[in-house]
Amino acid sequence: MVELIITEKPSSAQKVAEALAEGKPQKKKSKQSSYYELMHGKKKILVTSAVGHLFGLVEDKKKGWTYPVFEIKWEASSQMSDNLKYVQDYIETIASLAKKVDEFTIACDYDIEGEVIGWNVLRFVCKQKDGNRMKFSTLTKPDLIEAYEQKRPHLDWGQAYAGETRHMLDWFYGINLSRALTSSVKAAGSFRVMSAGRVQGPALKILADREREIIIFKPQPFWEIVLSGEYQKNIIEALHEKVKIFDKKTVELVLAHVKGEKEALVMDVKRTQRQQAPPTPFDLTTLQTESYAHFKINPKQTLDFAQALYLAGLTSYPRTSSQQLDPKLGFVKILKNLSQQPEYEKLSQQLLLQKDLKPNNGTKTDPAHPAIYPTGVMPKSLRPQERKVYDLIVKRFLATFASPALRETMEVVLDVKNEKFITKGTRTIEANWHLFYKPYLKVDEIILPDLKKNDLIKIKNIDKMDKETQPPNRYNPSSIIKELEKRNLGTKATRADIMERLYQRGYIEGTQIKATKFGMETVQVLEKYASTILDEKLTADFEEDMEKIREGKQKQEKVLDKAKIFLTKLLEDFRKKEKVIGKELLQSVRETQDEHNYIGKCMKCKEGKLTIKFGKFGRFVACDKYPACTATFKIPATGFIKRSENVCKHDEYPLIEIRLKGQRQKIVCLKLDCNSKISTENGKAAKKSLQKKIDKKCPQCGKELKIRTSFYGEFIGCSGFPSCKYIEQCDTKINPTQNAKTKLDGTNKKE
Repeated sequence: MVELIITEKPSSAQKVAEALAEGKPQKKKSKQSSYYELMHGKKKILVTSAVGHLFGLVEDKKKGWTYPVFEIKWEASSQMSDNLKYVQDYIETIASLAKKVDEFTIACDYDIEGEVIGWNVLRFVCKQKDGNRMKFSTLTKPDLIEAYEQKRPHLDWGQAYAGETRHMLDWFYGINLSRALTSSVKAAGSFRVMSAGRVQGPALKILADREREIIIFKPQPFWEIVLSGEYQKNIIEALHEKVKIFDKKTVELVLAHVKGEKEALVMDVKRTQRQQAPPTPFDLTTLQTESYAHFKINPKQTLDFAQALYLAGLTSYPRTSSQQLDPKLGFVKILKNLSQQPEYEKLSQQLLLQKDLKPNNGTKTDPAHPAIYPTGVMPKSLRPQERKVYDLIVKRFLATFASPALRETMEVVLDVKNEKFITKGTRTIEANWHLFYKPYLKVDEIILPDLKKNDLIKIKNIDKMDKETQPPNRYNPSSIIKELEKRNLGTKATRADIMERLYQRGYIEGTQIKATKFGMETVQVLEKYASTILDEKLTADFEEDMEKIREGKQKQEKVLDKAKIFLTKLLEDFRKKEKVIGKELLQSVRETQDEHNYIGKCMKCKEGKLTIKFGKFGRFVACDKYPACTATFKIPATGFIKRSENVCKHDEYPLIEIRLKGQRQKIVCLKLDCNSKISTENGKAAKKSLQKKIDKKCPQCGKELKIRTSFYGEFIGCSGFPSCKYIEQCDTKINPTQNAKTKLDGTNKKE
């Protein structure tokens, strides 16, 4: 008997092989893919991997750009994009190994996405109807061995059907709504690729509604009356008991009444103590929220870093909704392992002295995985951002086991001629879990002097403070993720991607997220003509349906039929109004395009405007005074680009913001060989390499070649640039295959 184990990613295949092998597994290459041979007991095992989703949904028997369309099929990702050609190597490797084995085991991530990946590999590549299923939450050797020994004889069909249903629903909504919107603009005489989706629409409406609240908000003046005083050299500040006073006459009467008073009588002192419970273990949303609050790492990047930590065996699976840790995880063992890491030694040892290790579990659960926790495995090398996220996860884990903190609040009521002023202070009496969660704890420590009833406070000043009511805050990358979760929109794994898509389409902008004019007007048109596209209740209902499918309480076909009926009716009605909708969208599209495509003033002719243009070789930046001015600049072919409000300090060329998929936002100079680009992106090493001459001449003009740098890294270019624009790739270029792989590591959703 020979068994084939299939994992989700190459790195997890290596972990599984090393965990199960008696000795060292043999690694064998198969084009860009690889697999491992090993013995486990008397059994021969082959371990290989997918590379995320090997299959995606496409239209079956495509009949052109039309809608509605519901005939779809799964197709190998290698057939869907030239950038994904390498996927075929993985498919061929699995297919070849499948012919040599008698038993199949899926060891993809244990969630609905992992189930779909494994199911597709089994049915489309291995030609199997079912297989064994390993379930694990960490990639440590003990957990993987246990998962193998306790493997289930079947796939988790609830997860498989729920996952496939989600993909199909997202395809139905994403393709049909996007085609309808794009067709409406086309019917009005223009072209713009529009985007909408099952979750994208409601998410955009939330942001547009908040922007409307801010726009229509009218500030209202109010006043606070503040007493500043002194007691035994301690400064005291107290607010009038009415706090916000909206009647100016009342303020003036109070100030007139207490004018000239020198002392305030301590009328009452109340002290209350309360226990502050330690934090609950991290689910993904809370981790993303804390990571943004402390490091300003956006939710998408936090998930990426947490995933990298998981694949390295350092932490548990991050895509979880659970806030609970089970004692079966072996808390003592984890803490003993963490105590081997110097920065956690004392804290871990302190917890190990406790008789009962019991985390402060939260209420949220997840049937697939526990809350996020460290495995205790010693990190070998971590990038700075990964180290921050790792430290946050460890400190949170430790803090959940610590004793509650004890806090005391002191409220003092002061009397000045029968006008009451109140001051409050809160201090920590027993820190307990606070010590374990440093430096990520944010508590105010306001310590008042030991005041007693009938004490006298020396008044230094009593005055009014002019204030205004403030509009609601805009959402930030963290708070919008929490809001989507609260409204049951999207999933823990997809919410960050949904927001990224809204940025890329130009619907929203900024860290304090603002719906753009284009986003606002798109919502306005949809509210007028197709409001159900924005209906969050409908989307949340579908989320509940998919959960019922996972639990075996609902049939896939019933949910898909419900979506088809709804979309057919919606799109039939939409088509009748297509031209009207398109006309209303078109003006906003054109204004948005003009505004978005403007980059800055032309530094060559000093008169023209640099704008993004589109040619047969893709997009570029050029002066609008062409042909009188021939200034042109290369920009990335994909990704979101917009102008920055600032110019480069080195040469005063415009700075542009670039947001490429899977990467952090960059602000770079438009000029290709600007010194600022060298220093900010590649540091001193890149600046040195830029000077380096290549040992051959330019084949076009005969001048020397040298290493240059662009948005994507280094390349070889002619020293005669811009007269000669010859370029070739460096040997150290980024492998486009690796870039493509990252696109498959997440989900292929069109929410």
